[in-house]
Amino acid sequence: MTLPLLRRKPLIAALFASLLMGTCALGAAQTAASAAPKRFPQLTMENVPPQSQALAKEIVAISSVGLAGPYNVMLRSPVFADRMKRLLDYLRFETSLPKRLNEFAILIQGRIWTSQVEWYAHYPLALKAGLPQSVADDLKANIRPRNMQPDEEAVYDVCMGLIEKHEISDALFNRAKQVLGEQQLVDLVAVSGTYVTVAMLLSLGEESSPADKPLPFPEKGR
Repeated sequence: MTLPLLRRKPLIAALFASLLMGTCALGAAQTAASAAPKRFPQLTMENVPPQSQALAKEIVAISSVGLAGPYNVMLRSPVFADRMKRLLDYLRFETSLPKRLNEFAILIQGRIWTSQVEWYAHYPLALKAGLPQSVADDLKANIRPRNMQPDEEAVYDVCMGLIEKHEISDALFNRAKQVLGEQQLVDLVAVSGTYVTVAMLLSLGEESSPADKPLPFPEKGR
């Protein structure tokens, strides 16, 4: 039985008011969250310590997030930041791994850690380097990517084996070594472990992707 129109109007008004109040509360919560002070106040070129000015300029020249993200945390320890930047330079630009596989390995750690910054920064780099979007999107959906190339499969299995089991079998080692070779296999482990460190730094500082960009993992929030 339907309610008479006059009796329905107060109910509709009450529901609308409730919805409006909920929306306002959500908006207020989001505003409060975005206004919360960062664990590590954001560094800029104007307030970076003098001994880190040259390093900061190098970072800004290559970083898609400027001095934000892991760099905002790393620069609290100037010597570590300098050493870490040199390591990242090798792993990003000089590694023996093809860029497609290197970025895939970084994305794997970004997904494992649900790292907003790692995924935001490296997803477009991985696609640009030739990683199939379907592989990256399957990874983001937290499923084993389908239709991987043999070298992509080796990268995925080694990364996941070391993270989940802290070891890889002889069969997987021999397969990965045959597909990648010794140096690429070592560089794969190096980039994977380094980006675990990066993810930890991001988690320590509760750093997130740029506020004006959609979150890669909205369920985690900022």
